[in-house]
Amino acid sequence: MVDVSVENGGAVEILLEKFDPTAVVAEPLPPVVISIEKANDREIVLGPNVHTTCLAVTEPDADDEFTGDKDAYMASVLARYRKTLLERTKCHLGYPYNLDFDYGALAQLQHFSINNLGDPFIESNYGVHSRQFEVGVLDWFARLWEIEKSEYWGYITNCGTEGNLHGILVGREVFPDGILYASQESHYSVFKAARMYRMECVKVGTLVSGEIDCADFKVKLLANKDKPAIINVNIGTTVKGAVDDLDLVIQTLEENGFNHDRFYIHCDGALFGLMMPFVKRAPKVTFKKPIGSVSVSGHKFVGCPMPCGVQITRLEHINALSRNVEYLASRDATIMGSRNGHAPIFLWYTLNKKGYKGFQKEVQKCLRNAHYLKGRLHASGISAMLNELSSTVVFERPLDEEFVRRWQLACQGNIAHVVVMPNVTIEKLDDFLNELVEKRSSWYQDGEVKPPCIAADVGSEGCLCTLHK
Repeated sequence: MVDVSVENGGAVEILLEKFDPTAVVAEPLPPVVISIEKANDREIVLGPNVHTTCLAVTEPDADDEFTGDKDAYMASVLARYRKTLLERTKCHLGYPYNLDFDYGALAQLQHFSINNLGDPFIESNYGVHSRQFEVGVLDWFARLWEIEKSEYWGYITNCGTEGNLHGILVGREVFPDGILYASQESHYSVFKAARMYRMECVKVGTLVSGEIDCADFKVKLLANKDKPAIINVNIGTTVKGAVDDLDLVIQTLEENGFNHDRFYIHCDGALFGLMMPFVKRAPKVTFKKPIGSVSVSGHKFVGCPMPCGVQITRLEHINALSRNVEYLASRDATIMGSRNGHAPIFLWYTLNKKGYKGFQKEVQKCLRNAHYLKGRLHASGISAMLNELSSTVVFERPLDEEFVRRWQLACQGNIAHVVVMPNVTIEKLDDFLNELVEKRSSWYQDGEVKPPCIAADVGSEGCLCTLHK
């Protein structure tokens, strides 16, 4: 009996009957690749070339319809891949994805090609869409950010980057000669937008916390006082989870001669844009303030299994961007043409299931666990920092890149971070900390190599190096 066949140099290899398609195949970490680029005098470490482990696409054999070998092979590959996903999910700490979800009820919809091409509010001739779910989700976020249904426009994007691309594009269309201002700790997609749209972009310095330095912002504004300002405000920076002071940014603009008709603010709330509304005493992100747009990611705190996001802007701005398209019988005002019609259904499902109270409970859990992690790091003599409104714990970069990749940590310079999400339990944090402490004792046991000083990144009070202990 033939259990399965696999590719082997173009030939077919018959595997033994005892072959277990659910067995986990050990996947050794390939050697890291060192980029020739440098950041802060440190060589940037890139991941392995996936061509070394890619799964080839091959033609089925002539008799495959009768033998079923190819189907069996593909089933075994998928089974092994699922096992790999389960293993990798256990050690996921560095990226802001909520992996705690169950969408089994939506499996029945995977047989349909759902496409929300065109404007969410204008139905196109393509009938297999989920606009009714999409607009319901958009209305929920409009209430969250305090803007009336009749005053907003938005759509569900394919990712957080698309939200930033759209928000900044709207700003550019409102002010074609405007200058884009963004803190140096803004997400890379903000600077990508500036390159794509050929916009003049001014980087603004940051405080140690990672939030925008409004004193430097003032200097940069006054140097370009004759041109409108398009500002990216971070509701949680990528590395440190710092929240820019929106009220101070607006005050800085107003005090330096920029009336509301001379600036456009886009709020990048990728992760914390959905957490901050549920944090007591946190400043509000609201359209009652003179902002132009807000975007968040749907696959981060919400926990959607596919990348997606939400972008909301003022209806008055979108006319400068939109065009009617006869082919669609709808309007084109989005970055992408075809848009994933499944994502709105997943978002609608989880928003209904959790509600405001459910999200508030999860936010409190994340913040509580983040404080636990920071406390244990300090108790172990490891430098660390946690911003007040954040669940991103910053600490000294581990010396071993294999350890970094095992726990999927995000690193920059001498620091790394853990983003505490709803799926990150105290037990998982304890496992991580125990392994880090054990590894660290071997990294620094001979005394020749010392833990790095990261006071410049986290402040002297958070740094526990020999100089700042």
